[in-house]
Amino acid sequence: MKLLEGKTALVTGASRGIGRAVAVEFAKQGANLVVNASRASAEMDETVELIKDAGAQVITSIGSVDQEESARAMVGAAVETFGSLDILVNNAGITRDKPLMMMKEEDFDDVISVNLRGTYQCSREAARQMMKQRSGRIIQVSSISALSGRPGQCNYAASKSALVGFTKSLARELGKFNVLVNALYVGVIDTDLTKKMPAAAKKTITANIPLGRVGTPEEVAGPCVFLGSDLSTFVNGTTINISGGGYV
Repeated sequence: MKLLEGKTALVTGASRGIGRAVAVEFAKQGANLVVNASRASAEMDETVELIKDAGAQVITSIGSVDQEESARAMVGAAVETFGSLDILVNNAGITRDKPLMMMKEEDFDDVISVNLRGTYQCSREAARQMMKQRSGRIIQVSSISALSGRPGQCNYAASKSALVGFTKSLARELGKFNVLVNALYVGVIDTDLTKKMPAAAKKTITANIPLGRVGTPEEVAGPCVFLGSDLSTFVNGTTINISGGGYV
């Protein structure tokens, strides 16, 4: 039997990269999908086709995760179409990397709004439904930047660190409803961002990873399947490190 057979999952920021990989792997494991992006795009259309190719049902919900009405629409679409919402993956996130002395207020505010406020909005709307169901999983995609910090990422590191505290508190609130809340410390992953890195920078990064390489989006999707499945029924309030041993 597939690990997520009959479950309904909402994945934010699903048009590419980690979000797409998670959505497609969930589809392969039998889940129905609601996929979100801030705007319609050819990339989002491709994600939808990949999910359909995996044999799953899928609908899209376009909107910014930091807006209450968008979060409510996503959850409502899941329940109206599939009858429940069993898994939420808060993956949507942005960067506005700059040294602090060059960082404008909007650079800080935009990152905090999408990465943290977006998680708050989507988690709150999902929790309403999951509490009624007395079951559910919420998975936050954090970053190793929350552990190590990086120059130029005061805004990003702050947002991702906050997700970890948010996860621990929400796990304590929702545990009595059989709603489990966990997070991932995601390391350097082979996405569009890392593909644009200078070769020297990428070499320096991989030299500090015991496995000698960066990760793939699919290697983040696997732990998400674990956290969304019945294999993790006693895992709550924790953050799994997915960095190839580069940040331990």
